[in-house]
Amino acid sequence: MNKTAKILLSTLAGGTALLLTATTPATANPNAINPIPVLNGTNGLPNLVGRSRAVFQVTGMASPNNTQTYNVLGTDLGIMWDNGNGEMLTAFGDTAGLGFPNLLAGSMWAWRSNILVRSFTKDPANGIYFDSVVRDVVGQARDLIPSPKIPFLEISRIPTAGIAVGGVQYMSMMSVKTWDNVGEWTTNYSGLAASADNGETWADLGHTRRPNEGGDANFQMNAFLKSDGYVYEYGTPSGRDNTAYVARVREHDIQNLGEYEYWDGEGWRKNDVNAAAPIMWGVSELSVMWNDYLGQFVSLTTDRFNSVVMRRASSPVGPWSDPEVLIDTRELPTAYAPSIFPYQTGRDLYFLTTVHSQYNVVLVRTTL
Repeated sequence: MNKTAKILLSTLAGGTALLLTATTPATANPNAINPIPVLNGTNGLPNLVGRSRAVFQVTGMASPNNTQTYNVLGTDLGIMWDNGNGEMLTAFGDTAGLGFPNLLAGSMWAWRSNILVRSFTKDPANGIYFDSVVRDVVGQARDLIPSPKIPFLEISRIPTAGIAVGGVQYMSMMSVKTWDNVGEWTTNYSGLAASADNGETWADLGHTRRPNEGGDANFQMNAFLKSDGYVYEYGTPSGRDNTAYVARVREHDIQNLGEYEYWDGEGWRKNDVNAAAPIMWGVSELSVMWNDYLGQFVSLTTDRFNSVVMRRASSPVGPWSDPEVLIDTRELPTAYAPSIFPYQTGRDLYFLTTVHSQYNVVLVRTTL
């Protein structure tokens, strides 16, 4: 046991009865986990025996990235995108570390809602290594857009997608109002945040907010795709096992909600969010990308059984194929939020997924 682990065990002595380790599909509340790998039995990567293999521990004390050095002991999501200059940015969601707990939010840990790391990894065969992290004045990973952590006001502000447009970085973020039942939560709104300095500082773009009502309720959790001069925004309601919808906008108009067009099943309807028709069913956190090897668009999500699945389509709007299981829920019942590696890797499809029972992110490879 290393020095850091001993310190953690000493710090938490007498309180471990309060820790919860998920053995069922991931709960909605990120506080209902144990983010310390030493305490929750992390002994290497998940043993996947089906179509996919876990190949690298991306975050946590078991990771070669040593994320505990900037106080990231547990985290989720791992949303990757290219910054437009050949560098990969990765935003993580609710992140646990040592510090003052937020008892009002039900957290025994110092909790941050959104952090960001950078990497020049293009070939992930040997892992994804971080080159820099957005830090606070004492060297810890810091919130990009702080959240008050007050239930029924805003308990978290979580990134769901990222993209670079015209030298500016954008994240789509959801404002979580409450954690509800397993796989369910309620949002206040979704909206964009922007950075003009490669993710170091961020502005909350209030004019891009979509309230959790009407047609905008279908775009509370989003995924981005660039294609033919457009940014495609794939949306679902908050929570898991939902229908998915798609909008598009010219890249230079990404901040202008009035310029978005919505796919109604037959064509595009401008500035009419209520016209959006479902394009997929049984969708949770979603990731979409063009794949050179297949010559098709691919999407990853977890299904209603909590298996990681892939769909294919020749067009950004579909029709999308039936889901193919990449990680069966019986192999890894607490996996969620698969996010596609943003660079082409031939026949190998790489993606990040969160393992809730360890509350950390791993890199997975599937052979297409």
